[in-house]
Amino acid sequence: MARLASGVVLVTAHDDEDGPRGAPAGMTATAFLSVSLAPPLVLVSVRTGSRMDELLERQPLWAAAVLGEGQRATAARFAMKGRLSDRLLFQDVPHTLGGVTGAPLVAGALATVECRTAQRVAAGDHTLVVGHVLTADVPPQPGGPLLYYRAAYRALP
Repeated sequence: MARLASGVVLVTAHDDEDGPRGAPAGMTATAFLSVSLAPPLVLVSVRTGSRMDELLERQPLWAAAVLGEGQRATAARFAMKGRLSDRLLFQDVPHTLGGVTGAPLVAGALATVECRTAQRVAAGDHTLVVGHVLTADVPPQPGGPLLYYRAAYRALP
């Protein structure tokens, strides 16, 4: 599957387990796709038992940002094993909070969607999270998408 080029998205949610002072959380994903236009549904594959899987099991509101070619560092930051704590993860990463979900929306993304989980499906060592798109934004951004191909981030030539 390393020969299949994929777009790169940042999936985010607000962990409100500690109330309004809870931490934002995020993960880089390459298994993300549009499922349906009516109703508008998207799907993300999340490693079972991961921090994001556990969060999305209790927090139905989340967001996804389609990263642009200039956002390699952001993608790498949220993909690291043994990475920064959630409280520090978004430090120095420009973002706003989604008006519907409260999830972080990364600045400079090619597109963002805010979602409510519609379904979770166990699939091997991953959970497929289907989200009903509540709002979408496609700001005018120059440049192309960030891609993941053969274990490396790439841009279109």
